[in-house]
Amino acid sequence: MNYTKTPGWLDWYAGPSRPQFTLPAGSVDAHCHVFGPGDEFPYAPQRKYTPCDASKNQLFALRDHLGFERNVIVQATCHGADNSALVDACKSAGNKARGVATVKADITDPELQALHTAGVRGVRFNFVKRLVDVTPEAELLAIADRIGPLGWHVVIYFEAPDLPELWDFFSSIPTTLVVDHMGRPDVSQPVDNPEFNLFLRFMQEHENVWSKVSCPERLTVDGPPALNGELAAYQDVVPFARKVVETFPDRVLWGTDWPHPNLKSHMPDDGLLVDFIPQIAVNSESQMKLLVDNPMRLYWPEEI
Repeated sequence: MNYTKTPGWLDWYAGPSRPQFTLPAGSVDAHCHVFGPGDEFPYAPQRKYTPCDASKNQLFALRDHLGFERNVIVQATCHGADNSALVDACKSAGNKARGVATVKADITDPELQALHTAGVRGVRFNFVKRLVDVTPEAELLAIADRIGPLGWHVVIYFEAPDLPELWDFFSSIPTTLVVDHMGRPDVSQPVDNPEFNLFLRFMQEHENVWSKVSCPERLTVDGPPALNGELAAYQDVVPFARKVVETFPDRVLWGTDWPHPNLKSHMPDDGLLVDFIPQIAVNSESQMKLLVDNPMRLYWPEEI
């Protein structure tokens, strides 16, 4: 099947640099995706974008190049609720990958169990309207109630201005909640701005809420680093991510977001993204929690 990429689509960065920061042994890239390949795993008819292909083998090659041991693969919205590419990647990785799926309320118990057997440990609820048609809250709560007994969690993706209206609904979700990319703060504002303070208060008041401190390339206003490869990349995002890491050290995760869907300004060098980590987790203890202990506790608890 032939697909035409969305006009202006930026393909992922080929030939990423080797990070100067050495990851702790057992590190987990806790947020990444696979796209297709479309000939094998067709993109959803109702998708709002058509990406480049980004296969499991390309993801695993990046994992090894950067120095990660494991991946958490998150269902891409371009695949809708057809988790076939995600499941195939998880199975192919052996015990080195877990998945976060997209499911609908009519999914059967055997289908949920099959996803669990394949390595899925969570579902993603997306509230970014430019990416998906948002599912009714009652339907999402019904899904959350059904995945709880499997020990799964819910990943939520939203933008900072929308947190006030979503607060009560998020508070009603009975599972562990993992927020994508710190709820997308406005990093052009001071770190103590009201929107970001509200997000911190949400985490403070809800001990079941975790956050990914990922995607500086998506949040930055200053833009990418200089072409000479300096490590001063995405400095405007550092105070926000460091604040979350230092305030909630046992409830943070980090991931590359490869292959970086829907970026408009630039495509990041994933090696430089890894070199961003010691700027936000500034000592070996916090790095170990962020990259190993926390993701293992959430995704591979049987190995702890």
